[in-house]
Amino acid sequence: MQLTSVLTCPECGAKSSEKMPEDACQWFYECKSCGAVLKPKPGDCCVFCSYGTVACPPVQAGTGCCG
Repeated sequence: MQLTSVLTCPECGAKSSEKMPEDACQWFYECKSCGAVLKPKPGDCCVFCSYGTVACPPVQAGTGCCG
């Protein structure tokens, strides 16, 4: 199970390595570079599934979305 994912901001392209919560979804993330607030894309359960290099822990485990 990977618990670190690199989020890429769709607004400015900045990348940030972040630790994912194991027991909760992260529905919002504020870009450290431009301040944009990221939200999951339609059909995704969290910002890591939408903008990260690694899906969230529940999706990795095959148990589905964390929502």
